[in-house]
Amino acid sequence: MLLIPLLSWLKGKIGGTPGVLFSTTNTLAKIGGRRRSRAGDFLTGLLYLALAFLILALARPQLGKTVTRTQASGVDIMLAIDVSRSMLAEDFTIGGQHANRLEAIKRVTEKFIEERPNDRIGIVAFAGRPYLVSPLTLDHDWLIENLDRIKIGLVEDGTAIGSAIASASNRLKDKEAKTKLVVLLTDGDNNMGSVTPLTAAEAAKALGIKVYAIGAGSRGSAPYPFTDQFGRTIYRQIPVEFNEEGLKEIAAMTGGAYFRATDTQTLKRIFAEIDKLEKSKVEVQKVAQYRDLFHWFVGIGAVLLAAETLLGQTIWRRLP
Repeated sequence: MLLIPLLSWLKGKIGGTPGVLFSTTNTLAKIGGRRRSRAGDFLTGLLYLALAFLILALARPQLGKTVTRTQASGVDIMLAIDVSRSMLAEDFTIGGQHANRLEAIKRVTEKFIEERPNDRIGIVAFAGRPYLVSPLTLDHDWLIENLDRIKIGLVEDGTAIGSAIASASNRLKDKEAKTKLVVLLTDGDNNMGSVTPLTAAEAAKALGIKVYAIGAGSRGSAPYPFTDQFGRTIYRQIPVEFNEEGLKEIAAMTGGAYFRATDTQTLKRIFAEIDKLEKSKVEVQKVAQYRDLFHWFVGIGAVLLAAETLLGQTIWRRLP
């Protein structure tokens, strides 16, 4: 294709196709200035255009689309995220900056969601009582938007771990998924709610639901933000109350596992471990449908060649 403009330029340097052939132009040159034959230019243009369409035909242009059909993995996951006030403790880091436990969990959870595009995932947040953030969905962009809206203080304070497990399990009980999981993220001990954690765990086990429990936060004490009388934010070390044995018992009872995350990197490794433990094969089928268009280009090129030949032998016929 790039040779066509070059041929056209070289042809222009020499001149158009002559209308009259003559043995010498010396005598004619004295009569008037040199002029090109417009007929010759037009016919040459048709020839180049026909050549361009035939080259495009050789490139075999196609019009088509690819349809991808993905079969769901068969894993349903409910995330139960603690939003009690103790989650404000800033013993995690994000990008080298201090961050509270909730923000760290949200960022790592977002990555976990993005890496499981074929799982239905939902979110329950809890403090003194649980509330639904998102039902099970494959629309993970919408899910992440709702994850970002989670904040502390939307419900009364406390840590209702048992009620959170029961609420998350209730969202999974009627589903036909091969694997059903509750990922519990908390930093404390159950002190609210009408359902004890072990009772909720027994119910989850009966429904075939595994509970993966993640205890978030440093051991011993953690820096907690307070506002002084001048409106400034100050930090105090507060003791961490944590029922690690209770979370281990919940996880063991349901066939899950317990993890302790004391920093952001540990939290990332825990999610990666859960991701590996509960990975299912996903069936992906790609169907490609294409329609060849080269015959249109051949047809146009043939019409242009025919037009060039017809006009060259009739209206703009070259005289001998």
